[in-house]
Amino acid sequence: MRTEPGIIPGTIHPTALVAPGARIGKDVAVGPYTIIGPNVSIGDGTSIGAHNVIDGRTVIGAGCSILHSTCIGVEPQDLKYRGAESLVEIGDHNTIREFVTIHRATEENEATRIGSHNLLMAYVHIAHNCVVGNHTILANVVNLAGHVMVEDHASIGGVTPVHQFVRIGGHAFIGGGSRVAQDVPPYFLAAGNPLRVAGINQVGLERRGFPVETRAALRKAYKILYRSEKNTPQAVEAIRAELPDLPEIRHLLRFIETSERGIT
Repeated sequence: MRTEPGIIPGTIHPTALVAPGARIGKDVAVGPYTIIGPNVSIGDGTSIGAHNVIDGRTVIGAGCSILHSTCIGVEPQDLKYRGAESLVEIGDHNTIREFVTIHRATEENEATRIGSHNLLMAYVHIAHNCVVGNHTILANVVNLAGHVMVEDHASIGGVTPVHQFVRIGGHAFIGGGSRVAQDVPPYFLAAGNPLRVAGINQVGLERRGFPVETRAALRKAYKILYRSEKNTPQAVEAIRAELPDLPEIRHLLRFIETSERGIT
């Protein structure tokens, strides 16, 4: 857990405003001029820096590090919002850097959800009803529109907007400065504007210990999907028929077959 200079674990700065009803865990640090609303829950050992606003029905897990000037749990930027009691749910051991904004969901009892062990760099925006998995990296000025889903271990480069309802597959890597308007399949690397899939996420898969055989099968799947003259349904059938029945291949096929916006 990272703490800002002058933020002492287990202390609430006298200038912070913590509303009655807020649930603050053990060894939580709250920095100067931070505002925490009455329906907020903060897990043990989380550090919250200066000038943050955390409001609404927001649950933040244990061991998180929230730097300064973030805005979490406020009303969504959605014209359909009518004051519903919606939520933000954030897991454990996340690092949330400066000026990040995370908005709650639009409809009653719906949630914007972020898992655990994520790094959200400066100026990231996570809109209403987004779902972000575990171990993801969203670099500076990544903007997720409403209802975006980011699966585990995905990485998105800086200054990248993601269109509403788009899904980013697990272990995918998106280069900085891209514009993501359709689903990006898991395990693949994509970049550019317009966005293009350029192969498998070789470096990421190697770092995470994927076997050589798995990487080779994913590389063949990429070639069938993007380098053959087959359309998407034909490519899916060819991948299913020609490649080994690995969990990663099954995940890739499920992702493609359930895509509503179509794949990049």
